[in-house]
Amino acid sequence: QLQLVESGGGLVQPGGSLRLSCTASGFTVNYYAIGWFRQAPGKEREGVSCISSSDGSTYYADSVKGRFTISRDNAKNTVYLQMNSLKPEDTAVYYCAAELSFSTVQAMCPLWNLFGSWGQGTQVTVSS
Repeated sequence: QLQLVESGGGLVQPGGSLRLSCTASGFTVNYYAIGWFRQAPGKEREGVSCISSSDGSTYYADSVKGRFTISRDNAKNTVYLQMNSLKPEDTAVYYCAAELSFSTVQAMCPLWNLFGSWGQGTQVTVSS
């Protein structure tokens, strides 16, 4: 059974940093496309960043480019999202999700409903 567990969320001041972790069990992360998605109150879920299973290529939403970095540690079966220069508009519940790669992450990541396995989410609040 595929399971994903997120951790690392919390309250941070604008300009601060957080690192989210997504630890997988029941499957090996380097065989799946793994994505980070977020959903703010009253807004649709959106793809933030994804990493491919094959060559490690990545996708970032325009709103986080240059501030967020996704990475994968195969030995720990964990995917990370390093978030720097956080803004109040980054406040949301952040989810990680996995799906067998059938296209590029550039094509998959913007479409959250293509991903079939989800974690429970972790709250990120950016506020002074």
